Amino acid sequence: MNILYTNYHSNSTIGGHTIYVVSLLRALAEHHQLTVAVPGGSSLYRLASEVSGVHAVAQDYPSRLGKRLAAARSLRRVIVARKIDVVHVNGSSDHRTVILACMGMGKRRPRIVLTKHNDIPISYLGAAVRTRMGTDHVIGVCDFVERMLRASPYAARPLSTIANGVDNTRYAPWPAERALAARNALLGDRAANCTLLVGSNAGTNDYKGWMDMARAVAKLGPGAEGVYIALAGAAPTGAQLQEVEKLGLADRVIFAGMLDDVRPFLAALDVGFVLSYRVETISFACREMMSMGLPVIVSDQGGLPENIDEGVDGWVVPKNAPDAVARVMAGILADPACIGRMGPAARAKSLAEFGLEKFAQRTEQVYLSLA
Repeated sequence: MNILYTNYHSNSTIGGHTIYVVSLLRALAEHHQLTVAVPGGSSLYRLASEVSGVHAVAQDYPSRLGKRLAAARSLRRVIVARKIDVVHVNGSSDHRTVILACMGMGKRRPRIVLTKHNDIPISYLGAAVRTRMGTDHVIGVCDFVERMLRASPYAARPLSTIANGVDNTRYAPWPAERALAARNALLGDRAANCTLLVGSNAGTNDYKGWMDMARAVAKLGPGAEGVYIALAGAAPTGAQLQEVEKLGLADRVIFAGMLDDVRPFLAALDVGFVLSYRVETISFACREMMSMGLPVIVSDQGGLPENIDEGVDGWVVPKNAPDAVARVMAGILADPACIGRMGPAARAKSLAEFGLEKFAQRTEQVYLSLA
């Protein structure tokens, strides 16, 4: 099949949309002709260009109607030239442009698959128009999103719930000696003082809730001086740094920066966390951490709790609740052996439920059902 992937994000950071599409490209490129049409400066364009057999096209998805019409004409040329059978869209902006690009194609119109990645409320009117004009199948990435879709006009189309998959071979626990080297590299001179390292590769945007972990650690008081926090993602804002300093944690919060490969970062950690309070659904970051053998603390936002068996492979806390996070952290400090029990359970959960092969196969089945 000839499959086209679209995505409107133009930023160079590696987010969930990028990981989602690149995972499918790597899994399916050997069996299908794959094209990616995304903004030229995006991380997805860069990473897709590196996947053997994938054809990458620089394509913008502007919001203004005049520019959108021009973008649609450009995208239509790609669809015709590449003889696209299925277009897999990943947001409302690229979805609208794809619909415009396909207007008037009649029986030659490729089938359009939409994946909803976030928990942002669905506009009834917009969804109704897109359902009628250019949606053939809808994918939700977790049960929480499926419920949203079934309560929207998208319910008129076939709907699948396909949770994000992780390459469990690539994301696997590191041997102790190698993990210790990664930890020392991350912490530097602070390694000798660190007794518990918690971290997240979910990003540093405010809504990711990482500041709740900082507030929680500050609440632990004396006896918790060895607890450090590590974060992978964009550089923190001035306001974020000011709060970290006010909490007395300036020397105990490590910002690792943007990472193409998060595995050394994750191998250094004892416990992971994703404490988002909006936008989040199933979270690639959470699943990558669990696949690396880390128990994970998650908020009850969106589909995050669907990853966790409470007390077995992680913990679930209310969103925006530093006190609840502090209680979990105090429990870990009182029983550090729980990490040794729960980490392997997280890895076992990933092997059983989060595999990339299942994710790719189920998505491929959607494409084939439309063909």
